[in-house]
Amino acid sequence: MRGKEAQEKPPRANLGDTAYLRLRQMIVSGELQAGARVLENDCAARLGISRTPVREAISRLTSEGLVRRPEGGTPVVHRISTDEIVEILHVRRLLEVEAARQAAGAPGRDALLRLRVLFEGFLSGERPTAEAHSAADDELHERIAVMSGSRLLESLISDMRLKTRIFDKGSIPERFEPGCHEHIAIIDGIVSGDPERAQAAMKTHMDNVREGILNHLTRLF
Repeated sequence: MRGKEAQEKPPRANLGDTAYLRLRQMIVSGELQAGARVLENDCAARLGISRTPVREAISRLTSEGLVRRPEGGTPVVHRISTDEIVEILHVRRLLEVEAARQAAGAPGRDALLRLRVLFEGFLSGERPTAEAHSAADDELHERIAVMSGSRLLESLISDMRLKTRIFDKGSIPERFEPGCHEHIAIIDGIVSGDPERAQAAMKTHMDNVREGILNHLTRLF
């Protein structure tokens, strides 16, 4: 029995990954808010695992800038400043524009055309839930990053988009229709195989995303 239990017990490395993903999601969703203490004992109890994988997860989150550890103090969820937000959006724009340029004409056309139909349906039919719209948005940008053919670019874009979600949790109603039209234009540019058209469409989109987020945050604070 003991041997069977040992075989069925998840590897500690997997527990570390699980703890990391769960804690990261808690930060992104706001369950763990900016400034909140990230205590090993509390997190281990909430996740139902030991402290060791939690400690590893906190270390990873610290290296990614989602958690900070004051000298000699307790780790806390990092509070992103306005300057950092502007910098994140700037870097994300550079990366996603380049990804769109490299993705132009690359394999993956059918998946993009399916998403095009989805965005057209959002505009012509019943307005989707914020979750459905966000999922489509995520899928499009993730597919473009993959189609760029650069694993590094894909990883960097994923990191920047994750950090964007931390300070942009709510949908911006006035950006819904323009955003759908912009996504369709990006898809058309990439599917056409024209790098200049693809990057111009992404550049317009990212400029508008930046403006929308900063205006939204100004109203909130």
